[in-house]
Parts: sequence; structure tokens; C-alpha cells
Amino acid sequence: MPMETPSTPVVSLRERLKSPPATAMIESYFAPAVAASIRHVFDHEMRIHLAHAMMLGEQGIIETDEMVQILAVLTSLRADGAGVLEIDNLQEDAYSYVEKYLVAQLGPETGGRLHTGRSRNDLHTTSWRMALREKLMALSSAVFVLRKTMLRLARAHVCTIMPGYTHTQHAQPISFGYYLLAAADLLQRDSRRIESALACCDRSPLGAGALSTTGFPINREMTARDLGFAELVEVAYDAVAIRDDLQEASTALAVMMTGISRVATDLQTWNTMEFGFVELDDAYSSVSSIMPQKKNPQALEHVKGVAAMATGNLITVLSSAKNTALADVNDGVSSGNVPCVEAIDRATRAIRVFDGALATLSVRPEVMLHAAKNGFGTATELADVIVRLTPLSFRMSHNVVGRVVRKIIEEGRSAMEIGTSDLDDAAEHLFGYPLKIDPAEVRLALDPTENVRSRIVTGGPAPVRMLEMLDRRDAALSKAVTRLNSVLTRIADAESGLITRVAEAMTLDAGANNIAGEIHGKS
Repeated sequence: MPMETPSTPVVSLRERLKSPPATAMIESYFAPAVAASIRHVFDHEMRIHLAHAMMLGEQGIIETDEMVQILAVLTSLRADGAGVLEIDNLQEDAYSYVEKYLVAQLGPETGGRLHTGRSRNDLHTTSWRMALREKLMALSSAVFVLRKTMLRLARAHVCTIMPGYTHTQHAQPISFGYYLLAAADLLQRDSRRIESALACCDRSPLGAGALSTTGFPINREMTARDLGFAELVEVAYDAVAIRDDLQEASTALAVMMTGISRVATDLQTWNTMEFGFVELDDAYSSVSSIMPQKKNPQALEHVKGVAAMATGNLITVLSSAKNTALADVNDGVSSGNVPCVEAIDRATRAIRVFDGALATLSVRPEVMLHAAKNGFGTATELADVIVRLTPLSFRMSHNVVGRVVRKIIEEGRSAMEIGTSDLDDAAEHLFGYPLKIDPAEVRLALDPTENVRSRIVTGGPAPVRMLEMLDRRDAALSKAVTRLNSVLTRIADAESGLITRVAEAMTLDAGANNIAGEIHGKS
């Protein structure tokens, strides 16, 4: 007996299956996936639908009137938002509900044509690449602001002398500006890593289909251009099977946040009563519920916590792909999407917090200078002076100064109290003769400000070198901002051009505008 044909044709993505998804599948996978899709990529997917529909019509794959009707419904849905979709969580992605909406408005003959020549594989990979691209651009902008703040503060503190540390012990005098310049240089390299990750994801997979393109004469270059991509992921299998864009972005994020966390750790230490080098602004601090004297460096602790999340995201993204087939599989291709974009979002906000904490930081140059004078960080320069003014080799001079420092510490004296007689006593004990260095030379060697000023070798902290380096860094930052702006402009122009072309296409059919108006009115 022949099956009855339903009076109203119904289309579904689950005809291959007899039963609806299990409740556990809905709760653990379907519902969260749909919610994440709507939260992160709904707007991107709507742009993809418009671009794909335009391309299908212009390539003659669907009739022009069908294209226009589809565009009208999509335009209305884009304006109304995902809230008009009837989501029952029996489907695993937002597109299923978009297609259901199209079919409800236009019937299966027309509404069912949008997915021609396309798979959810290339659709989803494209939309998540667009989301990742957007997040990376926002992250880059935040990093540029932080770099600018660091370079401004570095310039302001070129002559703010402080101890430089190795192994958390006084090493040699530097300036606070020099420390910040080192951190800014790391951020400059972080920016390059983010820029590289951006270039990796700024390639269109659309048109790859399930894995081998399609027999329909689609135009992948057209949709890539309409979506503002720089180029294609040319090989279709690569486009849907490999997500090194997620992996590269996660790596760049983790490396950057690790460096920022180290700077935050230093500032947190220097913010203590024991150091007193800096003080965090009240706006970036918190208090204790029981101890009224407390002013906690909450902003710095928050940034360090987010850095840990960035590292966790990297492990998630890499681990989800490890030991999966090099093909379109959910764990290897899709499961890293949400953790990655949310980690970038969180890091972007944390970087803005860190920038604010730095920009409002109170610096205490006199406390820093006092520590630099009394922490024996000038001992290296004193040893160098002995080499320059006496026959001793550096190793012999090192022995002399090491013996003097030990003696001074045992006697409870400060570094600034080292005198010529101390050097003579040590040299006589070790090598049998005094050094008889001019006391003025000793005093000069023990001056941390003079120590910094004398470091004029390329890359040193001398103010004259610092200003040269800062000028070059400012120029590099300006160029990086220009490069990012060109990408932002390209994407904005592509979106504007696509919307203009959609509007022009819809004017071809007054009925399409009536459809859009009716749908919008109902919703």
C-alpha cells in the first residue's frame, strides 16, 4: 500500500533516524551547542546565508525569484534576531532552525534551496572562523592600547632608577622604564603572533562542502569576497578537517597571557608594604571583609587568573584534536570553538583591566632608588672599575668585590659605605697588594644612576639608548595599528557591499519586499 503524501510537505534533517535525540544528548550536547551558536555566530551565519544565496542566484544555480524571496526572509530574520526562531533543542545547531524558518515562510520548494551546494561542515567552519577573526581583531586592539600605555610609561620613567633582579635577588641597577620596555617588546612579539593567527583564520572555507566541494558551479571567490576574507582555504578537505586556526590563536593567547601574568606578579610584589615601589589605584583594588587595613591588588590577581584560563584553553584545543582522524569530526574540528573564542573574550577584557591598572599606577621613584643604592646591585660596576684601573683580571676583581660585599653585610653596613680601604684590604689578603683606587672612582661606581647612564651599548638602559628604542617602538606600533585598520576596513566594506547588493537584488521583485514586511510584522 503506497504511503500517503502529507498535505503540507515537511522537511527534516533527521529523516535518516527513527527516533528523536536522547534527553541526555539534548542536555549535554544539542542545547548547549545551539545556545553557543546563537550567542557567538548567529550574526556571522546570517551574513553567510546572504552571501551564499546571492551567489546561488548570480551563478544561475537557483532562479532569481527564488533568490530574492530567500533574501527577503533572511533580511527580515537578520533584523528580528534569533529570538523569532522556534527552538525545541531537537536539532544540534542554529542553522537547522534557520532552515526550518525559511521553509515555514516560503515552503520547502523555495525555502529548502538555500543549502544547495553547501554542507554544515563548511558553513560552521566559516562562521566560527569569522567569530575567531572578530575576537582576534578586538584582542589586537586591546593589546595595542596596552603597548601604548607601556611605551608611554617607559618614556616617563627612563630615569626612574630601581634594582634589576635575577633569581629574585638584586642584580644590577636598571630603570623602571627599561623594565617596561622589555615587557612592551614581549607584547610587540605577541602582537605579531596574534597577527599571524588572524591571517590563518582570515581564509574562507565556504564552498568546501562536506569535504570535496560540490558538482554545482558555485563561485567560492565571490562568497569569500562578500564575507571580507583575505583568501580561500583552497583545498576543501583542509577547509573542513583542519583547525590550526584555533590552535594558533590559542597558542598566541596563552603565550601572551603568560608574559602579562609575569609582569602582574612583579607589580603585585612591588605593591607590597615590604617593597613599596608602586601602589595600585583604588579603582583596581579591593578590600577585606574583616581586616580594615587591607588594600588588595585585585586587578593583578584577576589578570593572573585569566592567564591560567588561557593556558587551560590551549590544552583543551590541542587535546580535543589529538588522536582524532584528519577529517571532519566533532571533537577534532568543532569542540574547541567555544572555549577558544570565550578565552579570547575573557583575555581581552582582562587586558583592558591590566591597562587601566598600569595607566593609574602610582610609582615611588625615591623608594626604588633607595633600594638600588643599598642592595649591592652596583657590585658589577665596581668590579669593572677595578679591571679598568688596575692590572687585575675580571675574575680576580670579582673575588675582591665578592669578599668586600660579604664583609660589609656581616658588619651591617650598606653598599654605599664601601670605601677604598675595603678594596685594599681584600686585594691584599687575596693577592698580596692594595689597589689604591681614587675614592671618587669608587663612589661613582657605587652610584646606581651613573651605572644606568653608562650602559650605552646597544640595548642597554642608558637614557640616550632608551629614547632611541622607544622612538622605534612607537613607529612599529603605529604600523601595526595601520595593518589592523586595513583588515577592519576590508571586512566592513565587504559587509556594506554585500548588504547593498542584497538590497538591490530585492528591488527586482516587489513581492519579496512584501514578504519581508509581512514576516517582520508577524514577528
